[in-house]
Amino acid sequence: MIGLPALYTFAGLVFAAFAIGSLRDRSNGKRLGNAAFWGLLSLSFLAGDRLGDLGNGVLVLCLVALAGAGTLGSGTPKTTSPDERTALSGKLGNRLFLPALIIPVTALVGTVAFKAISVGGEPLFDPKQVTLLSLGIGVVLALAVSMLWLKPPPVATLEEGRRLIDSVGWAAVLPQMLASLGAVFALAGVGEVVGDIAGALIPDGSRFAAVAVFALGMAGFTMIMGNAFAAFPVMAAAIGVPVLIHGMGGNPAVIGAVGMLAGFCGTLMTPMAANFNIVPAALLELKNRNGVIRAQIATALPLLAVNLVIIYIFAFR
Repeated sequence: MIGLPALYTFAGLVFAAFAIGSLRDRSNGKRLGNAAFWGLLSLSFLAGDRLGDLGNGVLVLCLVALAGAGTLGSGTPKTTSPDERTALSGKLGNRLFLPALIIPVTALVGTVAFKAISVGGEPLFDPKQVTLLSLGIGVVLALAVSMLWLKPPPVATLEEGRRLIDSVGWAAVLPQMLASLGAVFALAGVGEVVGDIAGALIPDGSRFAAVAVFALGMAGFTMIMGNAFAAFPVMAAAIGVPVLIHGMGGNPAVIGAVGMLAGFCGTLMTPMAANFNIVPAALLELKNRNGVIRAQIATALPLLAVNLVIIYIFAFR
């Protein structure tokens, strides 16, 4: 049965290729740091289950040390020239985006169809991971179609991938690390500690104060963790479930759904949400890496206030 290990192996090989390419790129003054960083990330995908908890923990600390020491940089991979890319885009226009559509279409079709494929009475694809597997297959298909259609140099794909990943840098792995941090916070009982602190701050019976602490806490913890899904277990354990639902009889569906939206408001205002705010700025080569955040704050703050009001009115009807 094909499961997540196949995707991990594929990702590990890609990062290994990036590490080797970085090591050979003498145009990059920080090539050794890049090679070490992407090499360690490759190791985590290829052999993470064999390293054990301690080994993976040390590996993560090494990644943090490399990023924190400023050892990552960008080189000039040898791929197609800017003139060649300009000429090709002028010739093909918006048709260049067609291979990208293969990815979501394959993911959608695979999620529905791959569950029915079996060999010898056993499912060919892990039913629990069929969507992720379909997404990975879509990426491979899109890459194959692009190679056959556009006929770039054989190494162009890996070199362009390395150029993009070097532009993003350490922020590429920040979402995964922050999601892990959310799980650690939940296991460590941070929600209970926050609940005790909030209990001392919220006046007895004050529904508005409880809702405000919950909504603002969702936004605040999301800004710290960079991920509303990581913040939700903490704030739900602290305020959402014991105070708003059990204590005040609030509607769990409204509190959960709109509470998550309040967290997403925090996502708009933090560099910790790297995949939303830092990665686009890097890919667009913006001079101000916080330019995306500055443009979003004017939307995030009013929306956060609206979420607070929605919870206060509709969760207790």
